[in-house]
Amino acid sequence: MNVGVAHSEVNPNTRVMNSRGIWLTYLLLTIVLHIVLLSIPFFTVPLVWTLTNVIHNLVMYLFLHTVKGTPFETPDQGKARLLTHWEQMDYGVQFTSSRKFLTISPIVLYILASFYTKYDPTHFLINTSSLLSVLLPKLPQFHGVRIFGINKY
Repeated sequence: MNVGVAHSEVNPNTRVMNSRGIWLTYLLLTIVLHIVLLSIPFFTVPLVWTLTNVIHNLVMYLFLHTVKGTPFETPDQGKARLLTHWEQMDYGVQFTSSRKFLTISPIVLYILASFYTKYDPTHFLINTSSLLSVLLPKLPQFHGVRIFGINKY
């Protein structure tokens, strides 16, 4: 083990989702969120599933598609400054295992939320709009695209 040795990555944001245990941590945090919401006495099961889905998708949207740059000092001449975390991940290569995992997990959560809400129209509309808001920015066609100039700078 090399203690005190700098990492070899130009931008550590590119490989963070491939590091050991990150997928398990992600799943456990989602389960913990769901259990915490279930422990609130006056929340019904359909409401908890919808809240789990919406909160998960909101947090993932904020962390992956809104926050730009990197928290590290990088020698890349500021290339990462204008890119979101999703665009920096795996150096922009599409359809890697990390990107597939982060694309499939909201879909699975959406299917679970739709099933446990018994496809109630109100919950279904909320869950569907939440899913679309987190899936559309992940499409390769939207790599580097800023709709209406939002989050351009």
